[in-house]
Amino acid sequence: MTDTVLTGLDEGVLTLTLNRPDKLNSFTPEMLGALQAGFERARDDAEIRAVLLTGAGRGFCAGQDLGGRDPRNGGEIPDLGTTLDTYYNPLLRLIRGLEKPVVCAVNGVAAGAGANVALACDIVLAARSATFIQAFSKIGLVPDAGGSWLLPRLVGEARAKGLALTAEPLPSATAAEWGMIWKAVDDAVLMEEATALARRLAAGPTLSHGLTKRLINGAASRSFDEQLDHERDLQAAAGRSEDYCEGVTAFLEKRPAGFRGR
Repeated sequence: MTDTVLTGLDEGVLTLTLNRPDKLNSFTPEMLGALQAGFERARDDAEIRAVLLTGAGRGFCAGQDLGGRDPRNGGEIPDLGTTLDTYYNPLLRLIRGLEKPVVCAVNGVAAGAGANVALACDIVLAARSATFIQAFSKIGLVPDAGGSWLLPRLVGEARAKGLALTAEPLPSATAAEWGMIWKAVDDAVLMEEATALARRLAAGPTLSHGLTKRLINGAASRSFDEQLDHERDLQAAAGRSEDYCEGVTAFLEKRPAGFRGR
């Protein structure tokens, strides 16, 4: 993995830090490849039980780096559909499909694809100074990186269209009020709170966390009856797990549970 994404593993939490602070951590193919490799590692390594995603410096991510796409330089027009298929869409599928909790700590501006990668995570905490910007319309594009799917589900169609069409910055406190993110916290304690949350999730019943993600991620595409059947099937699977036996035993013995994620 390159230094465009820093990694650290502690107490079962894999921390991935976007690391181009001089460019507000804007995405390049190299960074997106490194980030995808990080989530693949989280998927494949049983030692990793939660992921914490954040950015270095004063911003989380300003979206795609446009430095190499200056139309004034001439040359072939890039195929942005190929860019999405090659770099963004595999990453978004990894984040949403990872059956382990993903916490995102938004430490500054999150714009364009940077905002939508953050919103694809399971629990998003943002510094009070942070803002979310659907910047695509400023350069004549449509929301991508899952934004057109995520936004209406998080904030409703009216607000999703307002954010996407106006590209107005949304303060983190308003994002929390609207249900776009979990909560806004003081800048000074963002990483402390996010790290503590990721560690708590990593120490929990991560098998059931993964099944819960699967239930909620797919709920919008199922009828109520279908969701009840899905709950039945996944609850049966959870009830056969070692974590369930440990959780019940710990409850009856009035002690903290020692979950192992299986």
